[in-house]
Amino acid sequence: MAIDRLKTGIWVQAQVRICTIQNIPIYVLRRGDEDAGALFLKISSLDGLCRLYTQMRQASGEIAWTQAGAEARMSEADASAYLERQKNIDPDIWILEIEDAEGRYELDGPLI
Repeated sequence: MAIDRLKTGIWVQAQVRICTIQNIPIYVLRRGDEDAGALFLKISSLDGLCRLYTQMRQASGEIAWTQAGAEARMSEADASAYLERQKNIDPDIWILEIEDAEGRYELDGPLI
């Protein structure tokens, strides 16, 4: 059974718009494949630490998120090194950085 899926490029545009409306700084650090590139979110708390998440699909086809990396919070340097390794594995990935010291950004699916 085919799963309807929003193209990654369109999803990214929507997130940029949502964050802009909510006055949450967001940056596209790396543009990946427009149709189906893997997606990484780096959410910076502006204290030298950040969280990394990657998008996945549940068995039902619904969007979910999982922690990327070994630690829930990591240094900016560790996050950059992790993302650099991911770029070497898959050159089609998207990387978004969100500056959210107040914890206002909400993932659009459950964290599993």
